[in-house]
Amino acid sequence: MGRSMTRPQQTAQTAQPVPGCDVCAALVRQREEARRRGDYSQAVDCTVEISRHPHKGRK
Repeated sequence: MGRSMTRPQQTAQTAQPVPGCDVCAALVRQREEARRRGDYSQAVDCTVEISRHPHKGRK
């Protein structure tokens, strides 16, 4: 039987860093560098971390 899966609130295409957050800014730099060198797995990992990084008021 199949498993029920929930859809993430943000996808790799929509995860946006929070302005003024140093952690998010560092992850964006790492993601851009990974994309430049063709390491798309690492780029997606950075995007996932951005989407899961906690901020007050973020759901």
